Amino acid sequence: MGTKAIQGFVVLVGLLIVSIPLVAHHGNASYDNKVLTLKGTVTEWRWINPHVFLKLDVKGDDGKVVNWTCELVAPSNMINFGFTGDSFKPGDQVTVVTSQIARSGAPIARLGYNPAKGLIKGWQDKRPF
Repeated sequence: MGTKAIQGFVVLVGLLIVSIPLVAHHGNASYDNKVLTLKGTVTEWRWINPHVFLKLDVKGDDGKVVNWTCELVAPSNMINFGFTGDSFKPGDQVTVVTSQIARSGAPIARLGYNPAKGLIKGWQDKRPF
């Protein structure tokens, strides 16, 4: 094996080692897998990379309002499901079903989107759920 091949191999191994933390970015360890349904009022729809965010006020059983932050996939993926940057506006009433809630107890949820299950309902009646 020549010197250039060895150097190339060393660079490749180095790049692989450096990229390992990127896998942790998408880990699920900080989320619980309990199913939760949130019915609330949209306060913000953030159409940004690398993830879209839906923020909503949800009234708890105690009557107190909690602002939830729901993280979705990238805008480029959301477009494939029919969503746009204008899909929600403050004041819209929605129902969100999630099975990934922050283990810390913070009002943070991660949403997938499955057109067959309609994980975001009440989407201005633009899609049948």
